[in-house]
Amino acid sequence: MGYFIAIVALIVIAFFSASLWMPRSWYRAMLYPGGRPNALARRMNSASARLFAAGILPESLVSLETVGRRTGRVHLAPLVMAETAGERYLVSMLGESANWVHNVRAAHGIATLHHGRAEAVRLEEVPVGERAPILKAFLRAAPGARPHIDIDLNAELSEFARIAPLYPVFRVTQHGR
Repeated sequence: MGYFIAIVALIVIAFFSASLWMPRSWYRAMLYPGGRPNALARRMNSASARLFAAGILPESLVSLETVGRRTGRVHLAPLVMAETAGERYLVSMLGESANWVHNVRAAHGIATLHHGRAEAVRLEEVPVGERAPILKAFLRAAPGARPHIDIDLNAELSEFARIAPLYPVFRVTQHGR
């Protein structure tokens, strides 16, 4: 019985760390075919969102609550918040196709961050020309995002500037500011 538990534990660890060791194209094909999460990735994201919202993990791991632009239902998305120059930012590792990006835009930036407590925020989209250093900080803070962004973590800022139009970035401010 002990061997069985050990084998299951190794499989779980290997699966949840796949973004760190698996080739990018394999990881995306396995969990994000066509740039959208499949059923397994959606379940993992839902569990991660609840865990991040609980506030028991590092502060950079947050859940973003948005109102669905078509359904009006509340959605939670697990995100990694990047900090640079004293500001907080959220980056869409899936690019323009992420539902949370569409929902935030439809809500004119109004959303709620969860990390142990709820924080009403306004998300302001960052112009493309200002995204490069934020994207670099994001990749450092979010190892799980690396398979989705085709650039080396240590690339020059000019390389990050080249891919900046592909990845929406939002500055987190207090709601009402």
